[in-house]
Amino acid sequence: MASKPKPYSRDERSPKPLNERVSKYMRSNKSKNTKPEILLRKALWNAGIRGYRLHWKKAPGKPDIAFPGKRIAIFLNGCFWHRCPKCNLSLPKNNRSFWEEKFSRNVERDQEKITALENENWTVITIWECELKEDIRTQVDRIRNLLATST
Repeated sequence: MASKPKPYSRDERSPKPLNERVSKYMRSNKSKNTKPEILLRKALWNAGIRGYRLHWKKAPGKPDIAFPGKRIAIFLNGCFWHRCPKCNLSLPKNNRSFWEEKFSRNVERDQEKITALENENWTVITIWECELKEDIRTQVDRIRNLLATST
């Protein structure tokens, strides 16, 4: 007999949701192995680009994809959560101050990670979700060219 799923318990970091459906949707967002990440990794693999590490803990900021030997770090950012400058997406309507602070901290954290990597002589690439959807080949070529030119 299957056991009942545990009810969701909030950790009090976020405001109480006004709509449980929206809350369920937001909870389902993953931080690792997202669809865009998997899409890029498959494209890299099919292009013969291998030797990367996923979420490599030895690199500052644990980049989504790292080439440790070449000191290249790749972050694949979702346009909504990381506030893509090209998409200019609107903020959620409810709990606006919470979301402003949350997104501001996400952008700040992203910059801290990039700075930490650059201070250790890593080359950092940020690929936005919309760029990947627009033309994945261009992003794979961008990575391939960087790998070919780095020492």
